This record gives sequence, C-alpha cells and structure tokens, in this order.
Amino acid sequence: MTQLITTQLVTLDQNLGDSPADVIRVLAGKVAASGRASEVEGLFTDAFAREQKTATGVPGGIAIPHCRSAAVQEPALAMARLSHKVDFGAKDGPADLIFFIAAPDGADQEHLKLLSKLARSLIKKDFTAALRAASTEQDIVDLVDGALADKPAAAPAEAAASSTAAGEASNTSAPKRIVAVTACPTGIAHTYMAADSLVAAAKEMGVDLQVETQGSSGAKPLDPAVIAAADAVIFAVDVDVRGKERFAGKPVINAPVKRGIDEPTQMVQEALAAAEDPRARRVPHFGAEEQAERAEEEKGEHIGQKLKRALLTGVSYMIPFVAGGGLLIALGFLLGGYEITEVADKVVLENNFGNLPEGGLTIYLGAVLFKIGALSMGFLVPALAGYIAYAIADRPGIAPGFVAGAVSGFMGAGFLGGIVGGLLAGYIAHLIGTWQVPRWLRGLMPVVIIPLLASIVASGLMFLVLGGPIAGLTVALNNWLTGMSGASAVVLGIILGLMMCFDLGGPVNKVAYAFAVAGLSAGSADNQAPWLIMGTVMAAGMVPPLAMALATVLNKKLFSLAERENGKAAWLLGASFISEGAIPFAAADPLRVIPASMVGGALTGALCMATGVTSQAPHGGLFVFFAIGNLPMFIIAIVAGMVVSALAVIALKRFAVKKPVQAETTPATAATSTANV
Repeated sequence: MTQLITTQLVTLDQNLGDSPADVIRVLAGKVAASGRASEVEGLFTDAFAREQKTATGVPGGIAIPHCRSAAVQEPALAMARLSHKVDFGAKDGPADLIFFIAAPDGADQEHLKLLSKLARSLIKKDFTAALRAASTEQDIVDLVDGALADKPAAAPAEAAASSTAAGEASNTSAPKRIVAVTACPTGIAHTYMAADSLVAAAKEMGVDLQVETQGSSGAKPLDPAVIAAADAVIFAVDVDVRGKERFAGKPVINAPVKRGIDEPTQMVQEALAAAEDPRARRVPHFGAEEQAERAEEEKGEHIGQKLKRALLTGVSYMIPFVAGGGLLIALGFLLGGYEITEVADKVVLENNFGNLPEGGLTIYLGAVLFKIGALSMGFLVPALAGYIAYAIADRPGIAPGFVAGAVSGFMGAGFLGGIVGGLLAGYIAHLIGTWQVPRWLRGLMPVVIIPLLASIVASGLMFLVLGGPIAGLTVALNNWLTGMSGASAVVLGIILGLMMCFDLGGPVNKVAYAFAVAGLSAGSADNQAPWLIMGTVMAAGMVPPLAMALATVLNKKLFSLAERENGKAAWLLGASFISEGAIPFAAADPLRVIPASMVGGALTGALCMATGVTSQAPHGGLFVFFAIGNLPMFIIAIVAGMVVSALAVIALKRFAVKKPVQAETTPATAATSTANV
C-alpha cells in the first residue's frame, strides 16, 4: 500500500499565513507537488468547503483539515508544524500542529481505516508531544508510520466494555449505560475522534459507553440488546443518523460531532442527567422522528422560508420526470411528426416489430417514445404535490401528496392545483403526526393512519371545494397565454428572462421553470404557446453561465484563477441549460454578476418571444436542437444575451466600486499568500 506520508509532505516550523485558507492552500500544493493530486485549486476548494461547514480545530493546538476530492489520485497526509499559530476554531485557541488529510472520492477501505486511525492518535497527548519535539521531517514520518502500524486501539465498544468491567470491580452498583453515534460529513477524522473522546471521558466517570461510528471506513451497528439496555443516547453528528428508529424512546443528547471532541465530559454528564429526567427530550418513534427534528429546526423559521423550502423540494423531485418525459416526447415528434399524438395509443397497443403500422418502423418507434414520455409527464403534478408534502411531513406525507396531485390533474387544476394539494396534504399529514396516540398504535401511524386520513381530507377538499376554482383559473391563464402576441408576448419574455437569471437555480428561477414545464404537454401544432414559453425559459437560463465564461475570456485580469477555471466549465454547463454554472461567480460578486445576467436574460427572453422560438423539450439546451423550433433565432437570442451580459459584468467590475484585487497564489508563493477565498 502506498505510504500515506513522506518527508516531501512535511513542513516544519514555518509561517504558512494567518488563516486556515492560507494553510490549507499550501498543504494542498504539497499534495499536488508530490504527484498525489491532479490540481491544487480543486483540492483546495474541496478542503476549504469542508472547513467552512465545520471548523477542524480540536483541543491541544491541533487542526485536521480534510476532504474527499476528485482531484486526489492517491490518499495523502500533509503535515505542518507552524511557527505562527493559526485559529482553526478550537475552543482552546489557535493550532500549531496541522494534519491535512486528502482522500480520493473512491478511497478504499484500508486507506480510510488508516486515515481514521491517525485522527484518533492525534488526541493522545504523548503522540502530539512527540510531534512537537521531532527535529526532522523523517522523525515526523517515522512517528506517523509508527502510529499507523501499531496494534489498533480497542474499538469504542470494546473500550467501553473494559471500562464497565473496571467500574463493576470497584462499585457495588451497576454503572449507567449510554450508547452513542458519531458521524461527520466526510467520515474520516471527526467521527472517530469524537468516539474515542466520549469513550475516554465515560471511562474516567465509571460509565459504560458504547459507540457506533458511522464513518467512511465502515460501521458496525450496535447490538440491539445494548441499545435496549441503555439509559440514554448521545448523537454527536453533523449528518443524519442512519437507523435512528433503533433508539426510539431513549433520552437523547444531540450535538455537532465537534462537541464530542471538545466537550466529551459535559456530554456524558448531560446524558446521565437526561436519563434521570422524565421530561428529557427523547428519540421519537419511527415515522415521527424526522418531523420532531424538523419542528425543532423550524421554530424560528419564517412561514415564507417554509413554503420556499417545500416548493423547491417538490420542483427538484419533479424535474427528473419532466426532463426524461419531455425529451422522449420530443423524440416521438421527431420520428412520428405532430400527428403522432392522435394515433400513439392505437399504434403501441395494436402493433409490434412483427406487425408494423402504416409508415413503418419510424412511426412505430415514434409512437412508443411519445407514449413513454407522455406517461412520464403524467407524473408531473402528482410528483410535485407528493414531494411538496414530503418536505413538510416527511415520508407519511408522500402518499397523500401524490393522491392530491392526481386529483388535481383529474380535475384540470394542473400545476397550481398540484401546489395547493401538496401543501394541504403535507400540513394535514404533519398535524396528524403530532397526535399523541397509545404506544401500540404508533407503528401504524406513518404507514396506515396518516396516509389514509391525510388523503381523505386533502383530496376531499380538492374535489369538493378547491379543485373547480383552481381549474377555472388554470384554463383562464392558459387562454390568456395562448392569445398572447406582439408586445404582450415580448413583455412576458422579458419577465421570464429576468426570473431565470435572478437567482440562478434558486426559487425564482425554479418557479419560472416549473411554470414552463407544467404546460409543456399541452402544446400542439395548433397551440404552441406552451412551447414558446419553454423555449424562452430555456434560452434565458443558458445566458448567465455562457456570459460568465465569455467574460473570463474577454478580460482575464478581472477574474481570479479559480473563476477562470470555473469559466471553462461554464461553457458546457451553459450549453446544457444548467444555470447553476454561474453560481460561483454570483457568490463571489453578486451585486455585479446578477444584474448583468438579468439584463442579458431579459434581452434573450424578449427576442425568443418576438421571433417565435419554441422548445418541445424541457431541458438539454443546445443538445436538444432537434426539439427547437426556429433554431437559428434560438442561437442568435442566446448569443445576444450572452454578449450583453458579459460586457455588462466587465463594465461593472471595471467601473463600479469593488473590493481590491488580491494577488493570485501559485504553489511557489502560497506559503506567504494571504489571498481571501
């Protein structure tokens, strides 16, 4: 197995800058220079993104920045002993010992086990003292290799068992029993350090504590008998606990994984107190746990934020149905012509490869593709409603939401009805889930009672009260859009273009997109208004990433090295209709990038509407050229908007008030760089 650390990856007693970003960039450069990563910038970006989620400083003057990255080709450890300490967020102050763990996206289990073992060694005082006393890079390598080669430390559960035996030998009464789960997003360092810290703290207190580490190097679930006998549970996690229902009913202490490293004794004490407190918070029973957690998280959340989150969830789950179905419909039209809509059902039911219809194989394949796409598009409103309800009530809300969405489609209430039905189903399911029921009934709540009652109430309201008026509104809206022409159509194009470029994949963008795809299946040769809207939305959504890519070519000096690299990728993202390709630029400079994008998007939207550009496909950009009507103007509109936005952002960056341009770093100069990232 490749050695994880070499002298080339060790830096002793140097000043690497004033911030975690400075230090991480230098160590990323070391990894790349050693041939273990393909690029510095990609590795740095992934590592610093991980650092921003949760600070990696731990008690004792230590920091362990780490990440998985596609830029990493071989697992590596880069170590620095700093002459100038840097604050990595530890409670006891800045760190002087930095271990940078770089793992590939697909790192094998053996390497991940070694990396997690090293992280555990760093909380041992004798090991860190030896690191500080080492005089050469080779001494550091030998110390790390020794820590990795030693007999593995006892697993948390085994260590807890030995502490239990010691406690029982010295105490006549049985010790309290606690179980814990530790987990962090990367699952390399904090997961295992928190486990060992909690076990060590419990051992000193004479407490039987067993830990399940849900990390990258594998996890062994706790024995159900151990969980059943536990007096309390500790969740030291930054991600969802897998199999949380196993702990249902137990008093619980829930905190970020880093607290398990920084304050293990306090967490054990809090768990012991919770075990004695009948009013302590408990792990909810299966089917209600997600709702209980979300209720805690949403106490201070504004109603608008809740609605936005629910709507975005519904749209995000709806898009795969729409993208696949819409492209298949477009292919069906390509092969079978517009008339395929009238004969598709008959062709697919009465014909096969041995009995082709009039028109031959092309018509048959066109009918099959069209029908598959149409059936997929039929899930649009139910999926939208179902996952809006899911965002509000979790799994118990899915079935009522789908049913309410199906009712909306049946009554002709369409996209608007799906939104209303999904919100109704979600909030009703959530309300029913809060009912206090006998313990024997709890298991039936999420799988029978909540779906049944919520479906009856939400769908009943859609049938009896809301469906008719919403259907009438939908028909009126469709008639208004169908009758649009001239100046009014151009105004709609401008509005859609502005919406698509306002937040680059955010809620406003998604509303415009969902509005377009919801009517796509209603388009026909006689009613092309839905296709006009889809063409306008797609073209405008392609403008921001393409404009940013062009701007980085026209004036490189206005953009950082990272932005220029993002610009290269933005060409493909923009051509594919992925507006999010402009997000890195907007995040770094929103007050110039977003207005510039909106100007170009509005121009593109207006041109598309004015010249009758249509799209029968809901996604794909230039790659679905066969589904675009008036393709030359589609391209001209996009190019016009792209150029205007690119020139606008360059002008704003040149002449608007802006932050000072900071020097770029290279591996050679990274050691003294203080670039803000």
